[in-house]
Amino acid sequence: MRAVVFAVMALFSTLALAQAPAFEEGKHYFVIEPAQPTSSGNKIEVVEAFMYTCPHCADLEPFLLAYRKNLPADVQFVPMPVAWNGGAEAFARAYYAAETLGIVEKTHEPMFAAIHKEGVRFTNMEDIANWYAKYGVTAEAFLSAANSFAVNTKINRSKTMVPRYGITGTPMVVVNGKYRVDVSSAGGHQQLVDVLKFLVDKERATKKP
Repeated sequence: MRAVVFAVMALFSTLALAQAPAFEEGKHYFVIEPAQPTSSGNKIEVVEAFMYTCPHCADLEPFLLAYRKNLPADVQFVPMPVAWNGGAEAFARAYYAAETLGIVEKTHEPMFAAIHKEGVRFTNMEDIANWYAKYGVTAEAFLSAANSFAVNTKINRSKTMVPRYGITGTPMVVVNGKYRVDVSSAGGHQQLVDVLKFLVDKERATKKP
């Protein structure tokens, strides 16, 4: 009889583990309250908060790039450079200027490499513009884009959304305006991607009729 009881208990324990979520709210990821609006229509929005000068962002970037190569059709990935201060804002403007000029796919990884592997020093926007001039745009066109109304609008949105998302450091990933996760809470770089996929699946499930 005792053996039967233990067998039943073991069965229930196994079922409980099987039904438990792979990742725990408040441990591996955090709920954003209130949830924030997205700008990706009906798609599940994944926002990457980053800084080019952040070494942890540089370490995470290859993992996010691998995820983006096989991005599900119902997911929109949105890089969002943060602008904590003047230095961070300069590089945020650089990202958005490159995006505006249609060269960001060619420059995103190389900018991380320039700062963290090659030791390139940027002291002002002119230095940044001259670096981007290697990618088929003039420094003048780059500076014009960096100070354009379109880029100013994106910078202001980033500044608005960072506190609303509860972002206190980088890198951090926000899923559909509802959840945020970072490398530390996830337990590693690949683990962050795993949590990201889990949260995307969680959101996808809520959209099913």
